[in-house]
Amino acid sequence: MSTAMSYQSIYSFVHHRSSTISQSSRQPLLLPTKGFKIDSSLCYYTSRRKRNISKIEAVASQTSVSHNTLLSPSKNTIPDNSQKKSNEVALILIRHGESLWNAKNLFTGCVDVPLTEKGVEEAIEAGKRISNIPVDVIFTSSLIRAQMTAMLAMIQHRRKKVPIILHNESDQAKSWSQVFSEETIAQSVPVIPAWQLNERMYGELQGLNKQETVERYGKKQVHEWRRSYDIPPPKGESLEMCAERAVAYFEENIEPKLAAGKNVMIAAHGNSLRSIIMYLEKLTCKEVISLELSTGIPLLYIFKDGKFMKRGSPVSPTEAGVYAYTKRLAQYRQKLDESSEVI
Repeated sequence: MSTAMSYQSIYSFVHHRSSTISQSSRQPLLLPTKGFKIDSSLCYYTSRRKRNISKIEAVASQTSVSHNTLLSPSKNTIPDNSQKKSNEVALILIRHGESLWNAKNLFTGCVDVPLTEKGVEEAIEAGKRISNIPVDVIFTSSLIRAQMTAMLAMIQHRRKKVPIILHNESDQAKSWSQVFSEETIAQSVPVIPAWQLNERMYGELQGLNKQETVERYGKKQVHEWRRSYDIPPPKGESLEMCAERAVAYFEENIEPKLAAGKNVMIAAHGNSLRSIIMYLEKLTCKEVISLELSTGIPLLYIFKDGKFMKRGSPVSPTEAGVYAYTKRLAQYRQKLDESSEVI
């Protein structure tokens, strides 16, 4: 109880100091920019934050049902908490751990390669850092390195819920992957793969050694392909093109979950996550191209009253300050501690 009191006390202190932030191989991938727009003069994402929140929650109600029916054929008896709205929820972003091609210094892009041993360790460590933060639903890309990171991280969580990948690629896949135990569903966390969260497609650079590519095309040209905002590599995507699909998916599928009271974790890639962070923090093009994300390091945001508050990265699972960022996280940690004492 004294531990719980200390979390609440630190929360009271930190609360006053918190700050608010808010593909093809032949042709460029052009996707509709639903839910956001690009200001051509200032080049930053402008969200429709002033839209009617009830519309978001209505969409969330529909998507929640469709996701959970994949776990059970019974629509009326599924223990789903998606309708229980909270005024603040957690959003966790994790870039996947080191992949085999990261280790070989190769352009990876949308090529599907697994984690290295180091990458597995990074994913496990990321899970330990967020083991006391609530997670109700996980979104990943369709690539194995992001999915491995999500699964390994969630296994470290103190709630011991089992992450289950939802298969919606066909009616048969949905049917065959149903879970028929309500008790088992209650002890599970849905994992939703989405190609829109994939890494930026590097086109003809995929599989090439980065240093050899510099020697062939020149340092300036390769730097332009890798770090400019709107210049794609040959037959690949620019960061701008990656942002169009990633941010549109975030607004249409992930933000409604947050608005409905769901705590969300996203395990994805450097460029798709940079795109989402650009949207969350209203970064300019110049700011986002200089943004660096380390592999396996979780970033925490709080979504409250339609706004995102950046909370940095949890240093360790026992750091009291992490759980004092909001009263709700402090209470969640307290319940986990009390449950452990009972066991």
